[in-house]
Amino acid sequence: MTKTNKIDDFVSKLKHPLKAEMEAVIEIIREASPKLEEDVKWGGPSFDYKEPMATFNPRVTDYVAVIFHKGELLSDKTGVLEPAPKGKAYAKFRSMEEVKAHKGNLQKVVKEWIKLMNR
Repeated sequence: MTKTNKIDDFVSKLKHPLKAEMEAVIEIIREASPKLEEDVKWGGPSFDYKEPMATFNPRVTDYVAVIFHKGELLSDKTGVLEPAPKGKAYAKFRSMEEVKAHKGNLQKVVKEWIKLMNR
């Protein structure tokens, strides 16, 4: 993994009511693959594999919002992704219980993205 610590620096300064949940989701994504690259883009923590995969939107404060930029390409059967406009998909986490419950599902989505990009 290309770890720039930009995400950690960004989150350490962030005031968000679900900061602990956001940090947990970041770790879940990191654990899914060492091939991911990290950065802060579009106003939030972002993960790429060959192209932009997902970005957090910290301006949303009633849940942790993770936007999968080309979510329409993913065949999520876990229910962790909600379809969104312009081919995007959102993963939303409203509590630490939801984060823990969907850990495996979120990692499946990340691994599916990597498989798609390797075709």
